[in-house]
Amino acid sequence: MAPIKNGRVLFNSVPTGYPIPGETTIYDTSSTIDIENVPLDGGVLLKTLVLSIDPYLRGRMRSPETKSYSAPFTLGEPLGSHGVGVVLRSAHPTIQVGAHVYGYFPHVEYIVASPAQFTSGALEVIKDEVGLPWSVYVGAAGMPGKTAYYAWKEYSKAKKGEIAFVTTGGGPVGSLVIQLAKLDGLKVIASAGSDEKVAFMKSIGADVAFNYKKTSTAEVLEKEGPIDVYAHPVLTISVSDIDVYNNSYWDNVGGETLDAALVGANVGARFIECGMISGNFSSWYNTGGQPIKNLMVVVGKSITIQGFIVGRLEAKYGAEFYATIPKKLASGELKYTEEITEGLEKVGDVILRVQKGENTAKAVVKVADN
Repeated sequence: MAPIKNGRVLFNSVPTGYPIPGETTIYDTSSTIDIENVPLDGGVLLKTLVLSIDPYLRGRMRSPETKSYSAPFTLGEPLGSHGVGVVLRSAHPTIQVGAHVYGYFPHVEYIVASPAQFTSGALEVIKDEVGLPWSVYVGAAGMPGKTAYYAWKEYSKAKKGEIAFVTTGGGPVGSLVIQLAKLDGLKVIASAGSDEKVAFMKSIGADVAFNYKKTSTAEVLEKEGPIDVYAHPVLTISVSDIDVYNNSYWDNVGGETLDAALVGANVGARFIECGMISGNFSSWYNTGGQPIKNLMVVVGKSITIQGFIVGRLEAKYGAEFYATIPKKLASGELKYTEEITEGLEKVGDVILRVQKGENTAKAVVKVADN
């Protein structure tokens, strides 16, 4: 068989604002691959099926001089994110043709994965035993779902009757956090940036759901959150009473919302920080970011702010996650939404939509059929 096109999405230039398709990223068709004869060197040949498009990708579109927790993309090389692929050929002793692989995928149609990638955990064989589409394994049953599950289990210290405030509650991480909080018996306040997402948050159990573009976050928290209880200066509250009203705050956004949450937090609140697309991280690159004004509140209210990287909790919760979450998603006990765009050439467009908050659900690019 003659070599065939092996499409790639390349990192072409460091953006100064939003990543522009065709400038920041380009779809390249100059590369070819001989899928029948390409050397495997003990590895496997994978056909990429689906790719996850996530907010953090913007943070990797930077120069090497700018340090962060993740490596920058390399100019002239493919982008990368979590994906699922199918094994077309195998020289690996334990991985069979037809097996499905999950993990970090370069944005390329066909890739040769080395044995070291499986040994390191960058890639793993996964099995769908509950009938979910493979796209879900890069969403609610993949890294975004793991982000929600691992950190909620590890850091929320949730107790029945407490109040949780979840930002970007209509997204893949936030929506699962809402449902985990409800399963733990919490009252949930949730925000998102569109009326469609507000309706979705209500449908999955949020007690209070609002569009932060139309409604003041501070006013909602003052009315619905623990600040109403704590704000009565003449009320004597014991330590045990304070514990009952402690709140958890899950932040995917940052900026003004984080400031409002600090003011609206109770004594001893736990802030779980998994990203700041409107505050200090992706938006720092896109629009310059927003300073946090109310950090002194952390001292006065004894607030715990916990940042985390999902991969650092994989060893502790990975097996539990796969044994629990996919079957709950398949049964409908946990709900999810997806926005699937077909074609590897659309990656740049989808990245921009995610950065601008225009996606209506978990963004996935479908590269090929199984």
